[in-house]
Amino acid sequence: MGKGAKGINLTFIFILVLVLVLVWASTNSGSSGSYTKGQFIADMEAGLVVDVEIHPNVQVPTGMLRITLRDGDQRNLYVSDVVEMQEVVTSYRIDPIVKDVPQENWFITELLPLLMLLVVVVFMFSMMNAQNAGNSGGGKMMNFGKSRARLTTGGEVTLKDVAGLCEEKEDLEEIIDFLKDPAKYTKVGARIPKGVLLEGAPGTGKTLLAKAIAGEANVPFFSISGSDFVEMFVGVGASRVRDLFAEAKKNAPCIIFIDEIDAVARRRGTGMGGGHDEREQTLNQMLVEMDGFGTNEGIIVMAATNRVDILDPAILRPGRFDRKISVSPPDVKGREEILNVHAKNKPLAEDVDLKQVAQTTAGFTGADLENLLNESAIQAAKENRAYIRQEDIKKSFIKVGIGAEKKSRIISEKEKRITAYHEAGHAILFHILPEVGPVYTVSIIPTGLGAAGYTMPLPEKDEMFNTKGRMLQDIMVSLGGRIAEEIIFDDVTTGASSDIKKATKVARAMVTRYGFSENIGVINYDEEDNEVFIGRDLAHTRSHSEAVASEIDMEIKTIVDDCYKKAKKIILDHEKVLHACAELLLEKEKIGREEFEALFE
Repeated sequence: MGKGAKGINLTFIFILVLVLVLVWASTNSGSSGSYTKGQFIADMEAGLVVDVEIHPNVQVPTGMLRITLRDGDQRNLYVSDVVEMQEVVTSYRIDPIVKDVPQENWFITELLPLLMLLVVVVFMFSMMNAQNAGNSGGGKMMNFGKSRARLTTGGEVTLKDVAGLCEEKEDLEEIIDFLKDPAKYTKVGARIPKGVLLEGAPGTGKTLLAKAIAGEANVPFFSISGSDFVEMFVGVGASRVRDLFAEAKKNAPCIIFIDEIDAVARRRGTGMGGGHDEREQTLNQMLVEMDGFGTNEGIIVMAATNRVDILDPAILRPGRFDRKISVSPPDVKGREEILNVHAKNKPLAEDVDLKQVAQTTAGFTGADLENLLNESAIQAAKENRAYIRQEDIKKSFIKVGIGAEKKSRIISEKEKRITAYHEAGHAILFHILPEVGPVYTVSIIPTGLGAAGYTMPLPEKDEMFNTKGRMLQDIMVSLGGRIAEEIIFDDVTTGASSDIKKATKVARAMVTRYGFSENIGVINYDEEDNEVFIGRDLAHTRSHSEAVASEIDMEIKTIVDDCYKKAKKIILDHEKVLHACAELLLEKEKIGREEFEALFE
């Protein structure tokens, strides 16, 4: 238990004891048992009363009679009218002693409420101080301007723990070397990069790479999120930036790592209503700090973002972030290395082939692969097994990539039949067209994403570039399900809506972004990046005329229509396979690559 928690407990106990004392004092002041007016008169008639003291209250005429009996006992009698009782006592030839009206106790009436208020205020401040200390690593109350960066030392994570990023690690080797031996570089007048910007898709390992660099160099590592600089109070962000760099200079050589830097380094003066003054002040202070410390002070700023396009140009110039490293999703070799790293502490069965898993998971990031193996381990534990099988990985792959299968969902035979032919249409085109296949799994089991079934391809290799021919084949595959419905049932369903959307999107990109249309030419008309609040103005004009827009629409329609005709001809040429595949799906609900390819023999 921390000191703050102990202070809160002691204060609370003190308040509780004080309240109990006051309650006891108010309920037990002067009472010595019940004594009635009738008993008092009877005692006077019997001559048992020796002495009577009358104590009036402040609230006249109430008061108390303190009666002394012959045997020495004392009784207290509370009365509503002391004047009346004085006359009664005198009538029995007893001369009572009348005390003065008591004055108000200044301690109880004035000082005690102030003390209790003070105690309550101290208690609240102690509680808030302890909470603030717990959240910010021991900070004081109202210490808003202090940096919230977490300082770690030691090499918990090294480059050995980072798999699949060979080129990225090579780009950072001189950073590590400089931190270990800065004199080697200063001798030849070299200036190490002040800042390194890691940009890439979420989950590619940017944060892990930064931690590995710090661990490899064995230097202090300050880590903070970009959103930690942003507060409701003006000037707090800039103050935290100053404090962060001041702490870093005390611990140089060191690394400052700012995760999700786009939260604070977004382009200035943009978006609806101008800019965000507090965020811009924070960014300005960061620019000053990065440009302000002297050459080779040993402070290297590393930052990670997946939105480098919205960053302010001032922070990207040489002298601030000198080096930009793109962290891409891993290729098939990198995915296999990552899978081996995450499988170290997981018992695998003999049938597990991580190489085949790496081939299947094209486009997966490091975080996706870690999640895949974790889901596989959960699946194995669910079935009370102490090891992971290949089947567990397959199930998890479908769960992660497509969505959990809803086998309990009740579907009519008609819908099952439509789905079977729909997925068979996709599968045939995946198999026939050379750039998009082969087929890995075909299923008519509904998934959690609302799909009635799915057809999953197995990319044989990672392609760095897309081609016009491949994009056309992608459109044909997307339309395969609707074409099969039209051929077999002479009707179409709404199940192909997502396929049509995908086909249209690919066709539009071919025309407006990649210049794949002969009629439109090699001109970029894409406007998807011109979004509000990401670093660009709200009011922007379209870069082309209405006539060009109409021509673009016509070209997109022409591409989709041509692909539709070609895909329909392929499916009609393999109509027997279409029927056979649909019947097999209705029988088994899910088929693999071997079963599907056997239909073409």
